[in-house]
Amino acid sequence: MRESRRLPVPEGLDGMRVDAALAKLLGISRARVSQLCAAGDVEIDGAAVGKSERLNAGGWIDVMMPAPEEPLIPKEELVEGMDVLYADEDIICVCKPVGVAAHPTLGWDGPTVIGGLRAAGYALADAGPTERKGIVHRLDVGTSGVMVVAASERAYSQLKNAFRERTVQKTYHAVVQGLPDPIVGTIDAPIGRHPSAGWKFGVVDDGKPAVTHYKLLEAFREASLLEVHLETGRTHQIRVHMSATGHPCVGDPMYGCDPNLAKRVGLNRQWLHAVELGFTHPGTGKWFECTAPYPEDLKHAVEVLRG
Repeated sequence: MRESRRLPVPEGLDGMRVDAALAKLLGISRARVSQLCAAGDVEIDGAAVGKSERLNAGGWIDVMMPAPEEPLIPKEELVEGMDVLYADEDIICVCKPVGVAAHPTLGWDGPTVIGGLRAAGYALADAGPTERKGIVHRLDVGTSGVMVVAASERAYSQLKNAFRERTVQKTYHAVVQGLPDPIVGTIDAPIGRHPSAGWKFGVVDDGKPAVTHYKLLEAFREASLLEVHLETGRTHQIRVHMSATGHPCVGDPMYGCDPNLAKRVGLNRQWLHAVELGFTHPGTGKWFECTAPYPEDLKHAVEVLRG
């Protein structure tokens, strides 16, 4: 059963886009608000509005709320190639393979980290939404590497706070086209939805702050192996920032890679791997680090680039 909501536009949202403002007011995603606008389910002072129109303080918003969704229940299936790197009563560290999501989402019916862990007999923290219990951070489906999952409630709380407060040390390796100049640098550029393609992201003036640090590890004739540290954790951050500097990840057509180079090195996904996570262990209170080795496809690509 859908319900209608009526609420005033507060001063603090004056001039804000409809999709951004309603996402904040109603606690739903901007994508969902966009769908409501497209269906004519959002009105301002009695007139239907589009997602990009601006609000005026003092006006009234009428929204036909979306029907509540059924909770997604993770499928408990063993995940091929997902290795458990470390486990204790508080945390489980895994090496997530490419093609595996952190947790179930609408539209994704493939393998997930939490489904694989449950199938392998691991108990996860009873905290968070049903489909994301124990999940404190995510990696893209197309990115491999180390992930930590909470096995206890105290670990869930402490790790969520650590990621929120940016005290977790996240280290990635990326192979990008060309040679960045300088070879050690910082990219500080806001990231948001791409203005002409909502299914990807880009550097945009009204995006969220995003900071990426990188340094050269090894230079090849056509590409470079970089070590990357993230201050922030925006969606596709490394891929977007490197593409914006003219050095997209090898094997990443979404963000402008050379498809011929990707084919030559045998890649059908971006060369991006979460190598290491460092954080204060929620049980011992001591600094803890976990590393994940390169999978075979990324190792092969580097060997080809080395010649």
